[in-house]
Amino acid sequence: MPDSRPSTPAQDIVIIGGTGSLARLKLFPALYDLAVDDMLPAKGKIVGAARTPMSEDAYRELARQSVTLYARNGYDEEAWQRIAARLTFVTLDDAGYDNLRRALTQPARLVYLAIPPSAFGTAVRALSKNGLIEGTRLLIEKPFGRDLPSAKKLDKELRDELDESQIFRIDHYLGKETVQNILVFRFGNSLFERVWNRDAIDHIEITVAESEGIGGRGSFYEEVGALRDVVQNHLLQILSILTMEPPSSFDAESIRDEKEKLLRAVQPLDKMRVVRGQYTRGRIDGHAVKGYLDEAAVPDDSDIETFVAARVEIDNWRWAGVPIYLRTGKRMPYKATEIEIGFRDVPRSYFGGSYPHDMEPNSLRLAIQPEEEISFSLLAKVPGPSISVKPVTMSFSYEASFSAEPAEAYERLILDAMLGDPTLFVRSDSVMRAWEIVQPVLDDPPPLLDYRAGTWGPKEADKLIAPDEWHLR
Repeated sequence: MPDSRPSTPAQDIVIIGGTGSLARLKLFPALYDLAVDDMLPAKGKIVGAARTPMSEDAYRELARQSVTLYARNGYDEEAWQRIAARLTFVTLDDAGYDNLRRALTQPARLVYLAIPPSAFGTAVRALSKNGLIEGTRLLIEKPFGRDLPSAKKLDKELRDELDESQIFRIDHYLGKETVQNILVFRFGNSLFERVWNRDAIDHIEITVAESEGIGGRGSFYEEVGALRDVVQNHLLQILSILTMEPPSSFDAESIRDEKEKLLRAVQPLDKMRVVRGQYTRGRIDGHAVKGYLDEAAVPDDSDIETFVAARVEIDNWRWAGVPIYLRTGKRMPYKATEIEIGFRDVPRSYFGGSYPHDMEPNSLRLAIQPEEEISFSLLAKVPGPSISVKPVTMSFSYEASFSAEPAEAYERLILDAMLGDPTLFVRSDSVMRAWEIVQPVLDDPPPLLDYRAGTWGPKEADKLIAPDEWHLR
C-alpha cells in the first residue's frame, strides 16, 4: 500500500450477507490484509449481519477460517486478534436492523451489500427506516440489474434513499493494479500516447478467459450468463479505460466523465457481430470435465451462454474504423485476462524474404491476470553476416520490477470506499450506458453454439476476427 495514503477515518464496517461466499472468500481476507497493512480505521466495529442465526464465537471462527485459507498475508495470531476484537454478529430477524443500529459505535459506516441485487432495495429501505442512511457509504456488487429496465428500477430504489455520492458500485477488475496501470501507461509515456489512435493501431482484442466452469452455481448462472456477467461490466469497463480521452485532471469525476463519454461512443452490439456459445464435455489439464447442461441446477434445454465474442466499434474521431474484439468464456484452456493491441504494418517491408513466415506487425500485450506484465513485440536483426530478421519481445513484469506483491482488488476497493474515493467505482450513468450497449443482444440473441470444454470457443469466433487471429488461441 502507498505510504502517501491518508489515514482511514473512524467508521464501522457492516457486511450484510456476512455469512455468504463473498464474505468468506473475499471480504474477510481483504479486511485482515488491510489490518496487517495498518489500513483499517483506528476506531469502529466490524459487524456481520445475516438471516441465519449464529453466535458471536461461531462467527469469529468462520471469519478466522476464511482468513487462514484465503488471506494474501499469512495468518498471524496478533493480526487476527486485531480483527477479532472488533468483530460482532447480528441476526437479521424482525428486529434485525434495530439491533444492527444498536451494535454500531461510530457516526459513519461502510455498509457492504454482499447479497443478491434483488434484495438491495429491501436492505436500503430497512437502513433508512432505522435511521442509518446519514453517514453511510454503500458498497454493492455487480450485476447492477439484469437488463436496462431492471437497472433503472434498481437505481431508482437506491436513489430514493441515497445520494449518488454515497453509492459505490464495485467492478472488482477496476481494483486490479494492472488495470489501474493502463492509465499511467497511456498518459505517462509520450511514446505510446502519441500513437494511441486509429492512425497507428489496427485492432484491439480484450479476452477474459476462465478455465473453471460455473462451480455449482447453476441457479445463479441461469439468471446471468456470460453477457451479463462479464461483457456488460468487466469488458466494457476495461475498454473504457483503454480507449477514453485524456481527462482534464486525475480527480475521480474527471476520469469517470471520460469513461462515460467513451461508452456513449461505443455502438450497441449487433447480433450479426456476436457469437454466443455453451460448453460441452471436454478435457482441461488432462482431466475430463462436465458440459454446462450436466451441471447441477441447469435445465436440459438451457439457452444461457457461457461464451461471448463480439466485434464492437467506437464512433469517435480517435477510434473510427478500428475494430475491437471482446471475448469471454468459461471452461477455456486456461485462465487469462489479456489485452492485445495490434499496430498497423509498415507501408513497405524490405525484409520479407529474410524470414520464412509472413512478417507480423508490432503488437502490445497487457497481461492483467494471472501474469501481470506488459510486453511489446518488434522486429530485430538476427546476428550474422546476412540481413535476417525475426520478432523479439521486450517485457516488463510487475513482480520482478517492484519486488512486492500487489494488494488484492477487494483490499484496494474497500479502502477507497472507506476513504470516500469513488475513482475506481462505476457511476450510474456508465452502468446505464453499458446496459444500452448490450441490450439489443439480450432482446434478440444470436444462435447458441456448442464448444468443447478446453477449447477457445466456437469456430465462428475465429471467423468474427478474420483475417486476424485471436492472440490467445
